[in-house]
Parts: sequence; C-alpha cells; structure tokens
Amino acid sequence: MEIGSEELFGHQPLFEHVFNNAPIGIAIISLDYEWISVNPAVYRIFGLTPGELHAVAPKDFIHPDGDYEDNYLQLLLDGESHAFEIEKRHRNKKGEEIYASLHVSLVQAESPRKPLYFILQAVDVTKNKAAERRLQESIERYTSLKKYNHDMIISFGLDGRIINGNRMAEQVTGYEIQELIGGKISMLIGMENMNRILFNPLNYSIVEKEISFVRNKAGHEVEVLSTLAPIIIHNENVGFYLIAKDMTEQKKLIIEKEAAEKTNRAKSDFLAMMSHEIRTPMNGVIGITDLLLDSGLSTEQKEYAQLIKRSGETLLSIINDILDFSKIESGKEELVTSPFNIREALSDTLQVFIPKALDKNLEIQTSVDSEVPAVVTGDMLKIRQVLMNLLSNAVKFTPRGTISVLIERLSQDNGQLILAFSVRDTGVGIPEDKVSHLFEPFSQMNSFMSRTVEGTGLGLAICRRLVQLMGGEIWYEPSKDGTGAVFTFTLPFSSSNTQQMAAVEAKLAEEQRVVPGSLRIMIAEDNHVNQIVLRKMIERLGHQADVFCNGLEAVDAYEQHPYDIIFMDIQMPGLDGLEAAQRIRMETKWEHKPFIVAITAHAMKGDREKYLELGMDEYISKPVSKEAVSKVFDQYADRGTQAKQHIKLNVQEY
Repeated sequence: MEIGSEELFGHQPLFEHVFNNAPIGIAIISLDYEWISVNPAVYRIFGLTPGELHAVAPKDFIHPDGDYEDNYLQLLLDGESHAFEIEKRHRNKKGEEIYASLHVSLVQAESPRKPLYFILQAVDVTKNKAAERRLQESIERYTSLKKYNHDMIISFGLDGRIINGNRMAEQVTGYEIQELIGGKISMLIGMENMNRILFNPLNYSIVEKEISFVRNKAGHEVEVLSTLAPIIIHNENVGFYLIAKDMTEQKKLIIEKEAAEKTNRAKSDFLAMMSHEIRTPMNGVIGITDLLLDSGLSTEQKEYAQLIKRSGETLLSIINDILDFSKIESGKEELVTSPFNIREALSDTLQVFIPKALDKNLEIQTSVDSEVPAVVTGDMLKIRQVLMNLLSNAVKFTPRGTISVLIERLSQDNGQLILAFSVRDTGVGIPEDKVSHLFEPFSQMNSFMSRTVEGTGLGLAICRRLVQLMGGEIWYEPSKDGTGAVFTFTLPFSSSNTQQMAAVEAKLAEEQRVVPGSLRIMIAEDNHVNQIVLRKMIERLGHQADVFCNGLEAVDAYEQHPYDIIFMDIQMPGLDGLEAAQRIRMETKWEHKPFIVAITAHAMKGDREKYLELGMDEYISKPVSKEAVSKVFDQYADRGTQAKQHIKLNVQEY
C-alpha cells in the first residue's frame, strides 16, 4: 500500500529528533505486520540488535504472555478498539528478565479516513516491577506475621480507633475483627491507658508497662504482657500496634512450677528428717551389736546378735537406696572426679562381699585388662556404688558357683578412655519376660520367685541413673552357657598421667605420718546409747574420751582443757553443735585448736560440704562405724603435714 510522503513525513526534522532521542521505545509497524521503522530505545530496552529484532515477527513480539487467542492488532483494524496496553516480559542475552509496558495504537488518515500503520510505544518498567515485587513480598510477610503470630496484634490510629487485628486478637478479646474495626482501643485497655498514649505518644514505652490486662467481650480481664510499637509512615507517627501475649497459660505453668519446686523442697526436707529420725536409733542398734559381738558372748547369744546386726544393716541399706534414688531423681547428684587407682578401687569393693561370698561357698574371680592404666580420672565413689549394687545382686541370686568381675579397655583416643565393666554370675538368671523391667524403679529381680531376700528394687535403677550421669551405658545379657546373668556398663574416663604423683603422695604420707600419743578426746552427744557406742569404739582404738550431754557442757569443758579431737553431735538441746563449735573456735586461751568432727543423722547430698563450710574439720553420718572413727584419727595424724605435702606436690607438678 502506498502512502503519500506529505502524509507520512510532515514536520520531518521534529519527528526524526523525537523518534531517535525519545527515552521510550517507538516502532512503526505496517498493516501487513512488518517492521517499518524502530528507534534506538527499543533495541536498548530489550537488549536486541536490529537483526535480532527484525528476525521476530511483530505479531509474535507484541503478543501478550500466556494463552491469548484474541488478535489485538486485528481488533484495532476492525474499529473495535482504539488502542491496547499489555505488559511484556522478555529475557535478554544475559538471561536477565526485562519487563516493558507496551502501548499499541492505529494511525489513520483523516480524509479519506483509512488506517495507515501501527505505532508501538514501549516503556521499561523492570525497576518498577522489582520494587512492586519487593513491596508485595513485604506485604505478604507482614500479613503472615500478623495472621499467624501467637500474640494478639491490634493496630489503632492517633484518634484511638482500631484499624485492624489478627486472629489471636479475636481469640483473646472474644470479638470478631469486624466488630473491633472502628471501635475505640479503650474498650480493651481502658480509657486511662488510651489517653496516656494519645496525649503523649513519645512516652508510649512507659504506658506499655501499665497495660497488664485486656478486657474481653464477656467483661473478663485477660492477663497479658504488652508491647506498643509506633506505626511510622513517611517519618510520621500515624498510630500504634498493640502487641499482647496472653499470660494465662504461662501463669498456670509458673504456678505449677512453683508448686512442683515446693513439693520437691518438702520431699527433700521429709527425706532429711526421716534420715535423721531413722539413722539415730540405727546408730545405737548397729553400734551396740558390734560391741556385743566383741564381748565374749555364748554361741547362741552371738548368733542372735549377728541376726540383729544383719537386720539392722538390711534396714540401713534400704534407707540408703531410697535416699540415693531420691537424690538422683531430684537432679541433686553431681559428679566429683579425681585421679584414682582403678585396681585398688576394685579390690576395696570386693573386700565388702568376700565374707558373704564365703558364707555361701561362692568363688570370686577378677580380671583386669593389662591395657587398663593404673590411674584414671573419674568419680570413684559412684563407680564403686554401681559395682557394689551389681555385686550385691550377684551374691543374692547365686546359690552356688562363681562371681567374676572383668574390666576391659574398649578404646583410647585423644585423652579419652572407654572402659567396660562386667559382673558375671552363675546364679538363677533372669526370665526373658522380666528383662525389659530390670532397670525400672521398684522392680525386684526376685519378684518372679519366692521372697527370699530383702530389698527395695531400686538397686538397678540407681545403677542406670548413675551410669548415665557419668556419660555411660548399662545393659543386661544372659550368660553364654545359659546359667546366670551378665551386667555390663561402659564409662568414659580421662586417662591420667598422675601415677608418679600418686606414688610420691603415698610415699610422703607414709614418711611424714605422725602417730599421736595420748590424745584428749571429747564426745558431745545427747543420746545416751550413742554416747556408749562412740566411747566404746574410741576405747577399742586405744584412746579414752570424756562425754558431755550438750553444747554448753562441751564449751565449758573446753575452757578447762585443750581437747585434741571433739566429736560434736549437731542436734543437741540448749546449744546445738554448730554454735558450740563456733564458741570453741573463739577460745583464745589455748594455742592448739581442736579437730572438730560433725556427727549427724543428716546424710543428704551436700550435707558434708555444708558442715565443712561452717567450720567443721570432718563429717560423719550416723550410724557411726568404727572405720569412720579410725579414719578421723588418721586425718588428725596427717593434719600437721598436709601443708608441706601440698607444697612439694605442687612444685613437682610444674
């Protein structure tokens, strides 16, 4: 189709300038859908060369993204539309997305009126599109945060009227969002709080501390923890967000936690009281029985005394099990690690069970892997306790045969040593259906058979708790030959290079031990039976003791004589043992200060440390044993040499 030059190119210089320098893309498309002319901005916007653009048909270039069947250019020719706009996405040669807003119109001659060509105008909206996307993402994040937040969020303007709220606001207040919108925030937080916020918006942080309740639709006050956040638009405060956490459930949890803590404290106090009330008479029962057995009884009388002692020891064992389990369950049990000789610890543990094993004609065997070091670092007392519980069960449930203890090295790497301890017996074994309950509290191994031995059923439960506390595992496995049982536990240790230090320490202790001559010893104890027991034990160790019935008598006696060792009962009428010890410490008449030993029926975790911190030199729990009293004399003998030993060992350490 031919078009007159005057119609096409009127005002030619102006048209060419605008066409070539316009920041928007301009293209002329013929009625036959061919490119007539394209300005530089089109190539720049789409990142195409002239050849690349002209290789694409205008229809395809203009066609909207997606499945559109309408031919927009034909609609213009048919007069059904004057112009149309579309947004076109394009990817340039670098793979970058380009968005352009396209405006297509039809140019027509005025007289006679007829279509001439299409004008395509393209504007680069890539940056606007990115900003729009970021804004949309921000809106979606904000909407999700508000919608799914576990706290109530309500926005309100500086006129005090509620703008919007989230789902939690409906749950806390009992109102639907539509009911809240337009209402005053004072209906929730009170008129006074609202006025304080609106009259002085800069001090909103002070007001938020006062908003501790939100009034719901039913008229009830819901306890909340509130935060106010200003709504800032164009650097201007236009309102606030009220963010409130419903504290109802948290309050219940706090109350329940306090109740649980109170219950635990009451349980600990009860256990401490029961420990004291039971151990005090047990001290008399077991102590007097020991004295009776050494007093030349007849065979029949000796048998009766031994029965009394065994019954007392059984009762004491039950008490210890219950106290141990309660300490572990309450989380009060702590690890106390130090270097120790593992073979000596095993030997000391076995010594306790040798008499019982001999009574039943049982053989005890031990085997320690040669790769197990002599000295390791761990909690020796807890390891001995686990071994003692396992050995006690082995002796109980083995009528004949052998009990063996095996210690093996499993691995050693980067200073950490893994040892396995196994206690094997040839006893009755454990039925398969009982194995899963072995380590449960109060589950007795002999519950499937007649009751022939005493116990609480806590021994294995305590073993498992202690092993887990030390970072190990414990399990049961049947004996390979089908008789008896095998209990194995593994523990991590720090392999120690302190063998030489231990040898030096032992040598110094032996060389510098001072054997005391005639010592002045005081017993301050209000229980008459316990007085006799303790005095007799001291006499059997080759010493004499003066006995006093309360703290006042003890203080008066020390003012007259400089006692070397004082066995001080903590709970005495009038003046208790702690106060009596403090008064004795304050006495300045004597240069030599006494070695004061706290004697108490309290045997809970931390009691020893508590009494030592309060000024006592040592602590003994009731029932008092001859071994514990003997240890006191050993400590007194070492008292004068400990400082020198410490200095020498520290020098060698460096």
